[in-house]
Amino acid sequence: MAPASAQVKEESAQRSGDTEQKPVPLRLLGEINWQAPWLQPWFVIGSTLAARTLGGCGAGCSASCPPPVTRAPPLPTQNTLPHNLPAGGSFANLLNAAPVLTGCEPAPVRFVPQADLPEGEAYEAFVYRTGQVPTRDGLHDFFNGLAWLLFPQTKRRLNQLHVAQIAQTGIQPVRGPARDALTVFDENAAFLQCPDVLWEALAAKDWQRLFVTLRPLWREAHLVLFGHALLEKLVYPRKPITAHVYRAQAASNSIADLDSWVATDISADKLASKPFAHLPVLGVPGWCPENAEPAFYADASVFRPPRVAQRLAENP
Repeated sequence: MAPASAQVKEESAQRSGDTEQKPVPLRLLGEINWQAPWLQPWFVIGSTLAARTLGGCGAGCSASCPPPVTRAPPLPTQNTLPHNLPAGGSFANLLNAAPVLTGCEPAPVRFVPQADLPEGEAYEAFVYRTGQVPTRDGLHDFFNGLAWLLFPQTKRRLNQLHVAQIAQTGIQPVRGPARDALTVFDENAAFLQCPDVLWEALAAKDWQRLFVTLRPLWREAHLVLFGHALLEKLVYPRKPITAHVYRAQAASNSIADLDSWVATDISADKLASKPFAHLPVLGVPGWCPENAEPAFYADASVFRPPRVAQRLAENP
């Protein structure tokens, strides 16, 4: 049975967790602080793209954007820019032009306006069928596009897993555990490579041990944010922002190796088992000046105790 159009529209809206996102100008890229430590893996592509955006950073932009990185090609003139990147153009056109503007590898998909998504077709199914990603003019979809550029294998694998689940169950009013987990992963995941003792403390929500006692061990950890909704939220950092952390064991810390490892490791069944640990990201040592003080982690509204310990405290 074909899914109802209302359900398909909801599927498309749920991909972003936002049913009311309104178009915004490319100038919004000037809101991003590319010097933030959690954006370090995204810096080369993201900051260069922002700095080279027509109608974005530049005259009249209140944000201070870094200059283009040395690996990027010379700044194209209006005559040498791709024909699909007009002045003040869309985020879809900007992302398509990223290889020319930043020197990055092309994405395995093409970005198209949201209006290209046919009514009655699910977003993930359309991406799989056409190799095109409907993209709205906002930071949420901008970070989604960057994820396709930086983690192409993982994004393609997620799309394949979504489509396989849709083929099995169709579009339902309530998603099953597998599609819920795939969405959480895509929107809010972070990848952590770390010593066992750090992972055990994180999984146990033993915040004092994780961030105070074991603080020196964070020098051996490598945390990379992946979820595009997570990155969007951190444009305006708040202490409660929390990532769903997936433990990665790639051979190296390079993004390419990490991408390859994650794409091979994830499956619908594995993600449905909820293999995530919850991490308030501003608690990461060095990611927030205030967390240099142990008292930062005493805020139980953010650094919540495990449920068992919480129940014991409430019912001694």
